[in-house]
Amino acid sequence: MLKQRVITAIVLLAILLPALFWRTPEPFLVFALVMIAAAGWEWGRLNGLGQGGSVVLGAVTLALCAGAWALGWLARPSALFWTITGALWVLAGAALVRSGVDGWPKIPQALRIVGGMLALVLAWLAMAQARVIGVNFLLSILVLVWVADIFAYFAGRALGGRFTQRKLAAVISPKKSWEGVWGGMAGVVILAVAWTLADQSSQAQVPSLYSRLASLSWVLLVIASMFMAAMSVVGDLAESLVKRSAGFKDSSQLLPGHGGVLDRIDALLPTLPLAMMLATLAQR
Repeated sequence: MLKQRVITAIVLLAILLPALFWRTPEPFLVFALVMIAAAGWEWGRLNGLGQGGSVVLGAVTLALCAGAWALGWLARPSALFWTITGALWVLAGAALVRSGVDGWPKIPQALRIVGGMLALVLAWLAMAQARVIGVNFLLSILVLVWVADIFAYFAGRALGGRFTQRKLAAVISPKKSWEGVWGGMAGVVILAVAWTLADQSSQAQVPSLYSRLASLSWVLLVIASMFMAAMSVVGDLAESLVKRSAGFKDSSQLLPGHGGVLDRIDALLPTLPLAMMLATLAQR
């Protein structure tokens, strides 16, 4: 298993990094299109569509993203659009986690399928717009999720259960603890401050998300960073409850040793739109 994980990670990085740092956004956008189409296929499988229906859902997901690209939406981030999207994610995420595994099947299948597909399309659009803004800006969002996950893991292992015996979401994800969430938030705040100072020191031509927020207020930077770290956990929990409801351990085996695409991007689904919301509001 470890060997598979390492090989898969090396292959993905060999494709991702050149695409991400290419002088134009197109290679990365194409890579992200392929991944989001695969996630659409996985979403169909998790929600009771057969193989054919899941393939169609993946194709529709890809077509919607490509359509947004063709219409020129990548160069026109809208504060109103991303504020509405962010608000919907907060409300829907809270409702999903509150209702738990038993609540998911009670939602009509059509609504589950369409809602999940739209979440994927919006995440791709947010990622694409972030890449058009600049690599430094996009990386500051991606690394936020990775740091939140790493710090949460180690804080949970070291401190889980020491300050509160109540699990974060015992039925959805028994191993997650509140101490892990707090550790993830602390790690993201450290990252945000360090990245902002690095931007200032290097006089970065393309400011990171953190620099945009810090330009308004350092207090806002800390609060926003903690908020996005918390929402990355909501994304993780949302996918976990869907998998548990469907009886799946992983969303697929497309990435040997890592599970599926959704398993790798679940925390990004709310974080990317919310980051675009914060960035566009900070510019006003």
